[in-house]
Amino acid sequence: MRYYVDFVIAGFLTSLTYFLGSLLILNNYIIWQSLIIGFSVVFLGALTEKLKAPMWMIILVPFPVGMSLLAIFLQESFIMWLFTYSTTLFIYTILHICISFFFKFHSLIPAWKLS
Repeated sequence: MRYYVDFVIAGFLTSLTYFLGSLLILNNYIIWQSLIIGFSVVFLGALTEKLKAPMWMIILVPFPVGMSLLAIFLQESFIMWLFTYSTTLFIYTILHICISFFFKFHSLIPAWKLS
């Protein structure tokens, strides 16, 4: 049961970063789209980890999905998409560092144990 709770938390945290990125750059509220992107990214990361893929693949697989879904939902120019995705990635990195440090929680792949 703990894994599923961690999965949902990770999905919401990742969704929050996509929402904040789009809000800061485009002043655009993409709430349900952010949820789709966030949970898709976390699901693919968790699935890749469950299939016992190497670490580099677990990290790499979710990126193109998040990038593609963001481009589809935003329907903006490449430059605006790039700024939005870069902002989202920056927010995610800061959020991930804080959550990992203060709460010992891995906010992308719930099954990973932090050392």
